[in-house]
Amino acid sequence: MRIFIGVAWPYANGPLHLGHVAGCYLPCDIFARFHRMSGSEVLMVSGSDQHGTPITVTAKSEGVEPEVIAERYHQLNTRILNDLGVTFDLFFQTHHPNHAEVAQDVFLRLKENGHVYEKELDALYCVACDQFLPDRYVEGECPHCGYGDARGDQCDNCGRPLNPDELIDPRCKLCGATPEIRRTSHFFLALSGFQDRLEEWVKDKDHWRPNTMGFTRNWLNEGIRDRAITRDLKWGIEVPLEGYETKRIYVWFEAVIGYLSTAKEWARRSGDEEAWKRFWQDPECRHYYFLAKDNIPFHTIIWPAELMGYGGLNLPYDVPANEYLSFRGLQFSKSRGHVIYVDDFLEQFSVDALRYYLSVNMPERKDTDFTWEDFVAKNNNELVGTLGNFINRTLTFAVANFNGIPPVAAPPTGDDDAMLAAIEKAYELTASALTECRFKDGMREVMALAQEGNRYLMVREPWKLVKTDMDEASTVVHTACRVVKALNYLMAPFLPHSADRLYAMMGGEGSIHEDTWSDGLVDLETAAMEKPEILFNVIDLEEVLDNWDGGGEPKEPEEEKEEKEMISMDYLNRLDLRVAEILSVEKHPDADKLYVMKVDIGGEERQIVAGMKPYYQREDMVGKKIIVVANLKPAKLRGVKSEGMLLAAQKDGVVSMLMPDPSKEIKSGAEIH
Repeated sequence: MRIFIGVAWPYANGPLHLGHVAGCYLPCDIFARFHRMSGSEVLMVSGSDQHGTPITVTAKSEGVEPEVIAERYHQLNTRILNDLGVTFDLFFQTHHPNHAEVAQDVFLRLKENGHVYEKELDALYCVACDQFLPDRYVEGECPHCGYGDARGDQCDNCGRPLNPDELIDPRCKLCGATPEIRRTSHFFLALSGFQDRLEEWVKDKDHWRPNTMGFTRNWLNEGIRDRAITRDLKWGIEVPLEGYETKRIYVWFEAVIGYLSTAKEWARRSGDEEAWKRFWQDPECRHYYFLAKDNIPFHTIIWPAELMGYGGLNLPYDVPANEYLSFRGLQFSKSRGHVIYVDDFLEQFSVDALRYYLSVNMPERKDTDFTWEDFVAKNNNELVGTLGNFINRTLTFAVANFNGIPPVAAPPTGDDDAMLAAIEKAYELTASALTECRFKDGMREVMALAQEGNRYLMVREPWKLVKTDMDEASTVVHTACRVVKALNYLMAPFLPHSADRLYAMMGGEGSIHEDTWSDGLVDLETAAMEKPEILFNVIDLEEVLDNWDGGGEPKEPEEEKEEKEMISMDYLNRLDLRVAEILSVEKHPDADKLYVMKVDIGGEERQIVAGMKPYYQREDMVGKKIIVVANLKPAKLRGVKSEGMLLAAQKDGVVSMLMPDPSKEIKSGAEIH
């Protein structure tokens, strides 16, 4: 099977928050990982939407060029998505000449085919700013629902598309002045001409979610209107015609073309420039688009119309749009400071703790709410208490009593057969859920199997059997280990980092994601194992609430909020600062930004945990001499003991370890005075 996955493009004007992850970036990755392991050929793409007016608004507020903002947040969000484990084949950007070339080609083809025309219209002009105002430069009251902060292109409250001149009491977003109407000329996409074709196309989309079909039907029932696809702007893709140098192709038209341009760029980078055609011209290839509900019409009306008008390219098969994730009952909002940014979150919690919570709390059919209390409860009671508990107790018991996975030594009982049947059922139900984009149901099936595994152990009581019947105990433990193996594969699309760690514990080499999905049903061979590690950690709610404020921002340490206190030389002399040589650097088993280092302090080997992963490669650190605080009390950082602290400098996001002058022969253990 061949599958193309297009994922909504985030505006490159700020970092990603949890709402973005729940909306599209987690479900798409679960879907892609599952299908890759199932043997499908998958191409998943997205990128930074760098030409939207939010970028120019941010740039204007900072007094910099739009390119600066666009590249800054493209780099940041690329790293964040990598930290989340989202496996894009290419995360591209619209401010790239290859994207511009494809977008201009689509514009010209549609114009040649009679689907683009030019006409004059009234547009809002801000005298104070001396410019025409693009849609998102205008705010006002929605004429449909009365929402006071509706944008000139769409109301975020009721979801209806708008034109700027429809707003009640419009105002310039840049200066707040009331704009006036002036005449200008623009190119329009003749969407109305696709009305009948789109209505016919959606007739067989019974597999679409109700929200996707609802939004689409509303647009069709109201009658699709032609929409302007150029604007009087300096930032964006140039109109490829003479005489239109002051106009740009507008973002809502060209951003969706990024799915095609990224596929072509992926093919170019792969060394086979024709490879994109397998996904765009093969009628058997299914196209899936992951996005939040406010993006539905752009992917079920506008983008299909562009594809129909261009000709010869695949239309969407499914658009599994999610509802919104709110935070304490309110929609995530960067402007109002009501937001939890992903990079802040991952500073304190593991990636898979986040992926698990958003999987079981995914807003697939209705809006769902994030609270710290619910996050901690689900982590501790479900991820740790059910899944982690079953895996750990099974493998720990197997190692302690059988040195690993024992053979089936006695005929299985009815309970044993029922447990194996539960594995088959869990596989069937999880695969069905993931195929149908029901990710919340899929995660629940994984947890249900873990619950059944815990129940099985309580019924069979292998801790008693080892004292009375080792053969029967061996069979029970072998069966429980088969459940662990099945869980390993079933959880892999949802919790990829933990799945790889468990895979290694079970004797696997490389990554479980290189295996086949059905391998989890294959019986186990007898094998020796080392003592297993804890996969998931308990989170302290009181500590979480102490560390995060009500708006979602991590609290600054008290000492940083207050004026720096002057200290005496006696206080400074209490610090034992030493030169240390880094002997080895390993990844922290349960933290994505921490390293576990072995250092030599004058013949004494110490272990230090430090947050250097975002700033240094492991191989670049080994052999370096650094400065450490040698008399710091040992502490556990995310479950790993740290026996000191290295010193580093930080400014404007640049972090550098403090090191002695490399031209001087300073030995490890030397004191710093």
